[in-house]
Amino acid sequence: MANANSKRVALVSGASRGAGKGIALALGASGDTVYVTGRTENEGDAPLPGTVHATAEEISQRGGLGIAVVCDHADDAQVASLLARIQEEQGQLDILVNNVADIHDDLIKPGGFWTKSIGLANILDVGLRSAYVASYYAAAIMVAQKRGLIVNTGSFGARCYMHGPAYGAQKAGLDKMAWDMAHDLKPHNVAVISLWMGMLKTERTAVAVAEAPDQYAGFIEMAESAEFPGRVIDALFNSGNMMQKSGQTIIGAELAVELGIRDIDGKQPPSHRDMLGEPVQFSGAVVE
Repeated sequence: MANANSKRVALVSGASRGAGKGIALALGASGDTVYVTGRTENEGDAPLPGTVHATAEEISQRGGLGIAVVCDHADDAQVASLLARIQEEQGQLDILVNNVADIHDDLIKPGGFWTKSIGLANILDVGLRSAYVASYYAAAIMVAQKRGLIVNTGSFGARCYMHGPAYGAQKAGLDKMAWDMAHDLKPHNVAVISLWMGMLKTERTAVAVAEAPDQYAGFIEMAESAEFPGRVIDALFNSGNMMQKSGQTIIGAELAVELGIRDIDGKQPPSHRDMLGEPVQFSGAVVE
């Protein structure tokens, strides 16, 4: 059965901390039921602070309903089980945010990719393939209800050199995946976008800034809060313009201006288009 109060139901992957947590909190502040996934159950289990349970609790404190799910997105069976659970418990899924990514400790380490851990390539599994799998199971629910929004959390790293080839390939792959999924889902009123986020104020960037303050000083002044992308997603869903945006790779800061959204501190985060590049324009040709 669908929720009696007709509130939205969302799933945000990789939400123990960082962008996933921020997006989930922003959706929760709108009163949504938000399922959040992560692998960190207890503080101290991961090098960075945050747990999936703490995120769920804060969502509920903000007026939504947070539901924590410990899930390894490298395991397709766990993801399939989660989506089946959402269908059974809620009878609907309105928003899927594909945010989970296997971020290796060597990500911002200096040097060529061959000098770093081969584990950096894991982001192509949990980060790219995992987005396909979650969308696969979510699409079945959304197509049946004839509505829905799937968001891939993207990055300017799809267009410029950023953190090496594995990271760049994952981000570029998310953009193309959104374009192609949008083609398949258009007849069913389900939208898919890739949302480029700017530099975010997260637990991970706090560590990076502390370790290299001179390198990141200018960026952190322009950084977005982790909740800012969630505010943009919320506004897009409510805009009535989702299908017109479907398939696009969109710079979050630019969409925020269009939708009249500001960050939690009242500031208008800048677009980094001129400095870091603009989204690729894919061909409209279709080869079945």
